[in-house]
Amino acid sequence: MVRVRSGKYWYGGFYRARWVGQLRSRSSLATRPSSTTARGAKLIFVTPELTVDNPIEPPKAAPSTAGMTTKVVKGSIWTLGGSIAPLAVAFISIPFTIRFLGTESYGVLLLVGLIPTYFAFADFGMGVASTKFASEAYGQGDEKKEAEIVWTATAIAAISALLIAVPIFLFSYQIVALLNVPEDLLSRASIALRITSGSFFLGILSAVLNSPMLARLRMDLNMLTSAIPKILLAVGTPLILYFGGGIVEAVSWAFIVAAGTLAVVIYFSASLLPGLLSATFNRHLMRPLLKFGGGWLLAVAAGILVANLEKLFLTQMVSVKALAYYSVAFSVAMMATIFSHAMVQSLVPAFSRLDRATSSAEFERLISRGIRTSILWMLPTLTVMFVAAKPLFTIWAGEDFGTESVLPFYILLASLFFNILAIVPHAAIVAAGRTDVFARVYWFELAVYGVTAAFLVARFEVVGAALAWSLRTILDALFVIALSKRIAGVRFQFWFHLRLLSAGILILACPIFLTLFVESELLIGGLLAACVCAYLVVAWRRFVSVDERYWILGQLRDLLNALR
Repeated sequence: MVRVRSGKYWYGGFYRARWVGQLRSRSSLATRPSSTTARGAKLIFVTPELTVDNPIEPPKAAPSTAGMTTKVVKGSIWTLGGSIAPLAVAFISIPFTIRFLGTESYGVLLLVGLIPTYFAFADFGMGVASTKFASEAYGQGDEKKEAEIVWTATAIAAISALLIAVPIFLFSYQIVALLNVPEDLLSRASIALRITSGSFFLGILSAVLNSPMLARLRMDLNMLTSAIPKILLAVGTPLILYFGGGIVEAVSWAFIVAAGTLAVVIYFSASLLPGLLSATFNRHLMRPLLKFGGGWLLAVAAGILVANLEKLFLTQMVSVKALAYYSVAFSVAMMATIFSHAMVQSLVPAFSRLDRATSSAEFERLISRGIRTSILWMLPTLTVMFVAAKPLFTIWAGEDFGTESVLPFYILLASLFFNILAIVPHAAIVAAGRTDVFARVYWFELAVYGVTAAFLVARFEVVGAALAWSLRTILDALFVIALSKRIAGVRFQFWFHLRLLSAGILILACPIFLTLFVESELLIGGLLAACVCAYLVVAWRRFVSVDERYWILGQLRDLLNALR
């Protein structure tokens, strides 16, 4: 017989309770009434297994999805800050790197770093799969399952990544020789590629193990694990070159940073999910992870080739110097997408946590605000970048880049207009689990794009590469927008967004046209400032709702109070 310490009397295995409700309220006790005493108290039978000494833990409640829009915005701001800070540092350090190495060696350094990016699918889609399924488990309050998902996805990613990293390591010399690397740089490029294959493997593990941070929308921690390594790379590389290092020493520093990043990611994730380090591989989770990841792998494998094939053609058909000119234009142009991509990193786990049956209104708000915010950010950003391009490239990277990189940069900016519009619909499709759609689309595009890119690069070199990438991006964006409505129920609200686009283009078009025909930088700069101010006033009054204005002003007020 097991005694219950908080009782009053015992009757041969039966307990007389002073307050019947006191024990009935304990859901962990299995009880049944047996009789009633003269004083009206019920006799309760207490099983030996379930007593007040050993209450069963109630299941952990699922986290609330209330205020998801606010969480996404805050997460996006953290991610944006984590993107801008490394870009600002790289903006300062890249000119030194170019000058220390020379254009040709800088092109080789870019090529060595570029080759592993063609195999980003080597994680078998586990980076996205882990984020999606871990977010769902966290949304249900099941942290044990969440931890098992993360480790199972990590094991799959590690095995898959080794299948790519090992051949790159073994055949590094043949790879760089095939890609038209100058003979005097072949040996160093081969060693650098071997080191980079190790950094590539560590990076894949980090991209899966950060899932607990993403599931909780802890973009502040995720920002630290992504921004600080990039800053260390940007600062360390020119310093290494200044003190006599070269390509091999630069990529060795990248490997050290990748190893440190993985350690920090594991520490933060284990802090948020205490059961992570004690969790094990769960073979029953393999099937859903592999099903989702398989579709993602096929999509990314084709998508990477489609998105970067023109760079390979430039190296093979022209030179590594042409790759350097194009890569600088491409990298600077991609800065226009940083805010939208910052939102996506928060939107995918947010969409995954929302139950469409009960949270459709929140889902619609996230979609609408995400697309509208992308447009509001995009228009002035593209305008400023267009106007500043020529003086920026000339002063920043050198006169050669000011001549060779500006026109492809203009072409790339035009296509990003469409690319940014499709980023939020793309995230909704991913969160819906339909990654197989992208696989079919990208593999269909690949053959057509390969022929088109080869022709344009052979005919127009760097400009041809920009044209090929831009044409494909525009068509792909239109298709994703159309597809997201059928798959994820995304209402793009064409007419509302067309009004916003039209108003913005009319206001901001003047400095763009003036840049093409007038040499006066002072006049162009003054007109640009006036047009951007006018655009911000119109956007605030016409395209930001009253509730959103109050929210924005409240956040600014809280920020100012925190700084005081």
